[in-house]
Amino acid sequence: MSKDLPPPELLRKLLRYEPETGKLFWRERTPDMFENGKQSSAHNCVAWNNRSAGKEAFFSQHKHGYRYGRVSGRAYLAHRVIWAMHTNAWPVEHIDHIDGKKDNNVIENLREATRSENMWNQKAPTNNTSGYKGVYWQKTTQKWCARIKKNTKNHYLGLFDCPKEAHQAYCKAAKELHGKYANTGV
Repeated sequence: MSKDLPPPELLRKLLRYEPETGKLFWRERTPDMFENGKQSSAHNCVAWNNRSAGKEAFFSQHKHGYRYGRVSGRAYLAHRVIWAMHTNAWPVEHIDHIDGKKDNNVIENLREATRSENMWNQKAPTNNTSGYKGVYWQKTTQKWCARIKKNTKNHYLGLFDCPKEAHQAYCKAAKELHGKYANTGV
């Protein structure tokens, strides 16, 4: 992680986390948090508090569906900020949304994950034509093929007459290979 990430203590000073909703809100600020400019730090503080204190923060939607916002002019993903505030440390790798909903930042829905583990918990791709995760039509055999990936290795699960049977094989393998990160797409 970059060494210029704001410390969790600063995040807790600037933001209030609402665990029931998973939302962040701006806290009231003090004059020492502002520099004198055209106006005094006290004036800038009052203006900021009137405009933002108590209002929802990090409500903008990222193109991939995550919520984000800015601290000291730099953009951060809300789920990573919440993790840092809750655990007192920035995540080492990824934060996985257990239910797959990228804007559900309730702490019980967040967990640290490797890139692979985060990928295992994804839904079926939108271009999936079988309707089942891990299942595709193989033209050469005229059968449904099931496969799953773990740690860059594809695991061939067999050929099947119907996509539902292929998906059952995928579900069994997902539970064995991906454990608590398994998402069968159902």
